[in-house]
Order: sequence, then structure tokens, then C-alpha cells
Amino acid sequence: MKLSIVLSTQQTQFQAASLSGSLETNMANIASLGYQGVELAIRDPKLVNMDALVELTRKYGLEVPAIGTGQAWNEEGLSFTDPDPEIRQAAIDRIKSHVPVAASFNAVIIIGLVRGMLKPGVTPEQANAWLCEALQACSRAARPAGVRLALEPINRYECTLINTVAEGLDLIRMVGEDNFGLLLDTFHMNIEEPVIEKSVCTCGSRIFHFHVADSNRWYPGAGHLDFPSILKALAATGYSGFISGEFMPKPDAATAARKSIENLHPVMNRLLP
Repeated sequence: MKLSIVLSTQQTQFQAASLSGSLETNMANIASLGYQGVELAIRDPKLVNMDALVELTRKYGLEVPAIGTGQAWNEEGLSFTDPDPEIRQAAIDRIKSHVPVAASFNAVIIIGLVRGMLKPGVTPEQANAWLCEALQACSRAARPAGVRLALEPINRYECTLINTVAEGLDLIRMVGEDNFGLLLDTFHMNIEEPVIEKSVCTCGSRIFHFHVADSNRWYPGAGHLDFPSILKALAATGYSGFISGEFMPKPDAATAARKSIENLHPVMNRLLP
């Protein structure tokens, strides 16, 4: 397993985006701290100079394990479960547009809040049906490029659809596509899962990506989560991907990025071969 951290390619309203601003400055700092990867939050691939982005990752020797798409919801209101069919289709088209980007980096496409929320007049059954149809369409579009999609269970206070690991696994069965799995996030799991380690083990090979933040959504080590125990459980599943920091830039972004890797490196060195 390797360590990465979230970097937004554009300014965003999302407060838990760990780093934003100058891409080159941030990538240079990320590499200098010892991170091996950078998770890129990209609202719309058309708004990003992909050639320059690829060149920067190569320049600083950083892998890109995942592409975050949540800004399409936060900034534009696109979602798979909107009552308006045109908005639902626009959300599907946006995720499909990330496939070439993800393929170029061998990255997972993250499905976060772009899944949407329950809106007035929409039943949970209808929303889940729309969600399932959208995920099937996107997964099938991504398969020829060898790209996987990972949905993130998000806690009940931020999202009204798919809050728990159990709900995520049920959705995987409904979607029925082998390139669709889950992204687990320790902050959300601390709210929703009775025993984080047990839920991690239950997911097994369906874990496609992994986010870390402490109980207060600060960097690992700033709260009360037992990261040695959590990462031991993750290793036991056979997961060999990236552990990606997505946390509040507190007390400031640079300190949070440095503290996270300082706290996680010793844990990984003790637990992982």
C-alpha cells in the first residue's frame, strides 16, 4: 500500500479537499513530503489541461490512484437521482467523460455526492433504481478502457443515499458489474459503522480505494481513530492500493499534509511488509 493525498485541480467549495491552489506548487510539496500519489479532484475534464496535468505528475514522480468527481454535484448540482431526466443524463455523461482521464492514469473514478440526494416527491425505491441504472451505464462505458468505479458510502448527515458499507454492498449486487466497487472513508465509517475493522473486512476485494481522515475530519492522528488497527484490517483483505488523505486543511493545508504522512508512515512500516 502507498500514500496519496487529495488535490483539487480547481478552486472548490468542498471544505474537506485537502489541498487546492497552484497545481505545480502543491505537487512539488506533496512529492517532497514523501507521498507516492496524488488523488485529483476534477469537476469537468474539459476545464483541465490534461497534457499539462500528466506532465506535472511525471515531473514529480506521482501516481494518480483516483479521480474525484464530487464537485459536479457541489458546484453544478449534477446527480444520478435528480427528478429531472436531463440532469440525470448530464451526470452520467459527465462521469463517462472522466473515463479517458482515468484510463490515462490507471485511476479509479470516485462516485461521491454525484449520486445525489432524495428530493421531494422521489421515493427511496425510485432513487435507488435511477442510481443503479446510472452506475450500470457508467460501469459498462468504463469497462473497455479497463477503468473501475468506486462509490463512497457517506454519512447520514451529508447524504441521504448509501450511508453504510452494508448498503454499498447491496448496491454492488444490484448493479452487477465487476468493475464497480466501494471507496471506504474512515471519517464516514466512524459515524456509520459499529466496528470499522469488521466493516472493512466484510468488503474484502470490493474495496477499490481508501480514504483516511480522523474522527474530527482533521489529519490522521488529530482525533481518536485507531489507525494501526484499521490499516491492519485493510491489509488483511489483500488491499494493495493507495491510502489517500482527504481531510480538512486544518490548522492549515501544509501542516495537515505533513502531519498525516508523519503519523501514517510509522504505522504502515510496522504493519505492512
